[in-house]
Amino acid sequence: MTLRDFALLVLMCFFWALNTIISKIVVAQWGVPPLFYAGARFMVVMLCMLPWLLPAPKPIWRMIVVCQLIGGANFALMFMALKTASPSAASIVIQLGVPMTTVLSMLMLGEKVRWRRGIGMALTLAGAVTVMWRPEGMAMSTGLWLVAAAALAGSLGAVMMKQMEGVKPLQFQAWVGATSALPLLGLSVFTEHGQIAAAMAVGWPFVVAVLFSAIVISIFAHTAYYGLIQKYEATLISPLTLLTPLFTIIMGVLVTHDHFDGRMATGATLALLGVLIVALRPNRVMPLLLLMRNRAQ
Repeated sequence: MTLRDFALLVLMCFFWALNTIISKIVVAQWGVPPLFYAGARFMVVMLCMLPWLLPAPKPIWRMIVVCQLIGGANFALMFMALKTASPSAASIVIQLGVPMTTVLSMLMLGEKVRWRRGIGMALTLAGAVTVMWRPEGMAMSTGLWLVAAAALAGSLGAVMMKQMEGVKPLQFQAWVGATSALPLLGLSVFTEHGQIAAAMAVGWPFVVAVLFSAIVISIFAHTAYYGLIQKYEATLISPLTLLTPLFTIIMGVLVTHDHFDGRMATGATLALLGVLIVALRPNRVMPLLLLMRNRAQ
């Protein structure tokens, strides 16, 4: 890998991590309702990507479902989770998307999993459970359950995306924006309150956060990732994206003052080691691009 492309990948991972921190601040500290924030993000994506919307991919019903799962449902659940979950813990639990995608590809695509990837999946699950479990009792954090649900939505969408052909990255982003913006904003109208007042109270920092999330993350970073995957072996690119949760944990501790103790460190080590094993032993049926897609928020 060239030094330029390596620097680009590191920058992308940093931006993905920074976006998680910013999203936490928007919904938890600034009090902007999460569905409204997600809807505003995808509205900007839709407006920017309109030229790539047509011709519509076929079957269109599958494209709509895939975009709702990877886009609207995934991000709505993640932003709702960040109201109570710390970015550090969320960045670890979202790694469940890798074993979830592998299991779903076994059930839906006939993928076979050998013992090495089985060990990786088990380690990832053990790490996530270690982070989610509360030492003082049997209950688990609602926020982290929502993160797990976001990972499941993204994983199901990724497997269904495998069953489609000929959808280019920019076209996919256009359809994610077009199919997610209005449903999320409509749902926000009926389930949330004070959206406009909260956004106006924050002012231009909210606008900057939305533009950063939509343009820098959804359009620039994701598209650059697709380009690197096409240029290099996926088994080289995907392990390097583990910089994202590491950056998130560091910034979470420094910026949002996340609690990070020995249990969290153990869970993070297990989860990331498991993901690394899976990344180095990729699915034969499920492309690693799809396998790792929903880890990048």
